[in-house]
Amino acid sequence: MLIDDITIRIRAGSGGKGAALFNKNLNQYGPVGGSGGDGGDIYFVGSSDLSILSSYRFKKEFSAKNGQNGKGQFRDGSNADDLVLYVPVGTIIHNLTVKIDWEIVSIGERILAARGGHGGRGNFHFRSSVNTRPKEFEYGTPGETFAVRLELKLIADVGLIGLPNVGKSSLLNELTNAQSKVGNFLFTTLEPNLGAYYELVLADIPGLIEGASVGKGLGIKFLRHIERTKVLFHMVSAESADPYKDYKTIRQELGIYNKSLLEKKEFIFLGKSDAVSQAELKKKLSLLKKKKLPAAAISIYDYGSIEKVKKILNKLAKEKHI
Repeated sequence: MLIDDITIRIRAGSGGKGAALFNKNLNQYGPVGGSGGDGGDIYFVGSSDLSILSSYRFKKEFSAKNGQNGKGQFRDGSNADDLVLYVPVGTIIHNLTVKIDWEIVSIGERILAARGGHGGRGNFHFRSSVNTRPKEFEYGTPGETFAVRLELKLIADVGLIGLPNVGKSSLLNELTNAQSKVGNFLFTTLEPNLGAYYELVLADIPGLIEGASVGKGLGIKFLRHIERTKVLFHMVSAESADPYKDYKTIRQELGIYNKSLLEKKEFIFLGKSDAVSQAELKKKLSLLKKKKLPAAAISIYDYGSIEKVKKILNKLAKEKHI
């Protein structure tokens, strides 16, 4: 199961305590207390692993280590190691405590989310001409502690959308090395699937039905993933009794959720064209054309139609570099 929205708590390490110690060597009585080490910071780092948020499903609190306390003979405590938490590319990090958001958009991108505390000074740093044996020292400052919500919004070049069971997963498998589950029943696909067509990332967005934008079915969970998709491949089943109605149903849900989704570049495909007669297919294509919705009939069993889809993708790949 893809985890794409989860809340955790992070605590950076606290600084170590400074030492209040004195030289034990004969005739040397000055202060020698070292300072404490700094606490570890917490970073979020972008990863290509879409499922990595599942590692935060059961463990909800993450803490960096504290800095070590100062020691005698001018020895400072060691700084603590930083804690690195990996999140998928496309994750928005909502700091719920201070109301700040960060965004991870590339693999390896590093965001400092919580600063560790500074180590306290040892008594060596308090010496003066009038205070040759200071007993003063400082405690380390605490590390920052925040509640953080991690929200994944997939970043894809092409998003495959449409009602359930219209052939999205089959097309994704045909075009890429994805191994999406395929079946002839409602909600076969329960989570977004990604595939790579050369340098283009294709995403199969599941769960869209009428009422998805208000919580019906699975759609409200996955509509967010369409927001960052640059181009939409809108799939309508050739087996549908009313392809135009199916198309408008999805468009309505997109508009209710976020009107900007309606402005994305869109290609319409009448999928599963092999499942109906040529006469019926021609009739449905003509109907969509009259509604000013030019669609292309495709089937994974029709080499020529898949080649047409690949030509569109090749053009999109060229435009990506312009």
